[in-house]
Amino acid sequence: MALLKKPLLLAGVVVVVAAAAYFLWPKAGNSDAAPVGQMNPWAMPVPVRVVTADAADLRVQIKTIGTVTPLNTVVVQSRVTGILQKLAFTEGDKVEHGQLLAEIEQADYQIQLAQAQGQLEQNLAQLKNAEADLQLYSKLREQSSISAQQYNQQQALVAQLKGTIKSNQAQIDAAKLQLSYTRIHAPISGRLGLRRVDPGNLIQANNSEGLVTITQSAPIAVVFAIPESQLLQVRNAVRRGETLTVEAWDRSERQLLSQGTLTILDNQIDAATGTLRLKAEFANQQEELFPNQFVNVRLNVAVQQGAVTIPQDAVQYGSAGNYVYVIEQNKAQIRQVKLGATDNGLVAVEDGLQTGDLVVLEGLDRLRPGRAVEVITDQPVPAS
Repeated sequence: MALLKKPLLLAGVVVVVAAAAYFLWPKAGNSDAAPVGQMNPWAMPVPVRVVTADAADLRVQIKTIGTVTPLNTVVVQSRVTGILQKLAFTEGDKVEHGQLLAEIEQADYQIQLAQAQGQLEQNLAQLKNAEADLQLYSKLREQSSISAQQYNQQQALVAQLKGTIKSNQAQIDAAKLQLSYTRIHAPISGRLGLRRVDPGNLIQANNSEGLVTITQSAPIAVVFAIPESQLLQVRNAVRRGETLTVEAWDRSERQLLSQGTLTILDNQIDAATGTLRLKAEFANQQEELFPNQFVNVRLNVAVQQGAVTIPQDAVQYGSAGNYVYVIEQNKAQIRQVKLGATDNGLVAVEDGLQTGDLVVLEGLDRLRPGRAVEVITDQPVPAS
């Protein structure tokens, strides 16, 4: 009986498989069946957008990073010791050269001036009396009524008093100068920082901490470094007397903050980094640049005229070098290119392209050499 069951079981399995194949196999009239000879979607032409390689004048730029640096920074200090009586500024204000910033108590220095003036008046009175005696001695000397020694001593006394008066006058001038130092004025024009001392405190002369810091913000400088390999073209332009413009961009390089001119090249290359420091000056009237701010710098060295240019987004980077896809007879082909200067999203192609070549800009992800393409052109939108 067991031997008979095995053939029967095998026959049942075969019947079930045949029935499933019958019902699941697509019929000729079934609309869900794929028609014979249907095209593979991966073999269809790839829609792409293209740009034409054009001839244009392209600025040759050196891109680097820099730091905004004030031309002048001054720590305002007191030149005399005393009680800080008054602050005549508000933190963060913009001040002009010579503007009053603070006042120190003047009583001690007014007393010193009065003492010097009193000493001068006393010595002036002595000089007047000595000069009168000298005139009398001169007449007596002519009459031989006094000795030459007495006359000479009186002359010496008059000369001594005149010297003392000069010394007194110098003391008065020094006292006036010290008194003037009790009024502290802005040594430069610029923007104030946070104050470092409050009124009522005793401040010491020439204290290194000072009262406040003034930073010159207009004009302002940007210090940056360029590689040694790019130094020659910069020096050649400077020697020709050209004014090189410098652009300062924000951290993300999306916004142009300000434009200035190159002013200084350092006198030696940094041996550790192989770079040379340069300084550019910016008018900064609207204070677009802030001291110690990080900026992206673009130094415009020259203009490359008639260069073959394409958008930077069209360039691909591979192990064999830079390349682009060009359209030849409605097919995509790889073209190796040698790139040059870049300017505002465009790049110069020094070798590999000619003016008029069609270069793929969009649709690059599905391309391969020899792949058929369909060039899409933007249709103008009709006016409403």
